[in-house]
Amino acid sequence: MLQENPLRAKYFHQTPDPESASSLDPYTVFLRLLQRQEWVAQEKAAKLLTAIIDSRPMKSLAFNNGILSSDPSSALQLASFGGPDPAEAHISSFVDWLIGQMKRPSAVNKSVPISISILAVLLRERGTRQLFLRAGGVQLLPSMIKSSNSPANSQLLYELCLCAWQMTFLAAGADALGKAGIVRPLVEVTRVAQKEKVFRIAMSALRNLLDRPELHDTLAPEMVDAGLQKIVITKQMQAWGDDDIVELLKYMDEQLKHGIKVLSNFDKYKREVASGQLDWSPMHTSEAFWKEHADKFEERDFMVLRALLKLLESSREVKTLAVACSDVGMFIVHHPQGRYIVNDLRGKELVMRLMAHPDPDVQKQALLTVQKIMITRDKLEFLTGSSS
Repeated sequence: MLQENPLRAKYFHQTPDPESASSLDPYTVFLRLLQRQEWVAQEKAAKLLTAIIDSRPMKSLAFNNGILSSDPSSALQLASFGGPDPAEAHISSFVDWLIGQMKRPSAVNKSVPISISILAVLLRERGTRQLFLRAGGVQLLPSMIKSSNSPANSQLLYELCLCAWQMTFLAAGADALGKAGIVRPLVEVTRVAQKEKVFRIAMSALRNLLDRPELHDTLAPEMVDAGLQKIVITKQMQAWGDDDIVELLKYMDEQLKHGIKVLSNFDKYKREVASGQLDWSPMHTSEAFWKEHADKFEERDFMVLRALLKLLESSREVKTLAVACSDVGMFIVHHPQGRYIVNDLRGKELVMRLMAHPDPDVQKQALLTVQKIMITRDKLEFLTGSSS
């Protein structure tokens, strides 16, 4: 019925018969159906509930402005906007169910696409964005975008990025997205997207994050480090059918050229260690880098070195383990107290374990680092000096 004419959803909001004590509002009826075991019933109820919520006649100004009755500090604001939205509690329950489906799908390959498609509709309202943020939905988006980034999932990917984009219009939502690590997944979408609408919505979300003054200094360097500037330059050479994309790229190019500090090498190194994935870039092999920056590892009680040693303990990625072993060795060589500091932080024990690793490169790097831990400073200087 609603597929044929979505406007018919308004009939669910007709005033119930006051003479009937059994009259139920439409929200309660369909929220109950979401608890059925059969996915078919859940899916139909969810789609109907979406149409009913979207077509409700008494949308409050408070809800449209993101003011929730469940917020104790909002009483005065609610009154000034004419009171709470009658459907707020029902929308909240529905959002909770949708997030539950994102975490633990009832139907494999079906629950997540349906839930994201529904959220893309519901998040048009500022109040729903607040409910989604409060329920922890924002933290799920980065990993879902990353895992869905392929041409085969273009519609799901578009709607995931659409949800992220809508959340960037909420200050707290944008902040939560940044902290959850949304930048790199979105940048990667712009790198590989084949459909214009997917590229446009991902780039638009990045623009909104960049335009927030309170996030600019934190997220702009991350965008540069993720390669967004190169992507923008490359994409500007393409022919686009959408003039909005041309303007968007021009704007991002100007912002990234003139408004972003270029990361220092050590800033890049810290970010790479924090990401948990290391590669054989020049930072890891350059003697000049280590001579210049070895003393910076002392900052914040050797925070970066501790993170590096944590990778030796917890990472399962072969390249990361090999590079981390090499980095520990480089620190020992170039810091006056390197071998003692590494010993105090259990680094010797962690590296020695990796000498028995099944990968030959990890074994090799672990052996070289253990040698640097074991020999004295004067012999170490002689050894590294004779090999350079």
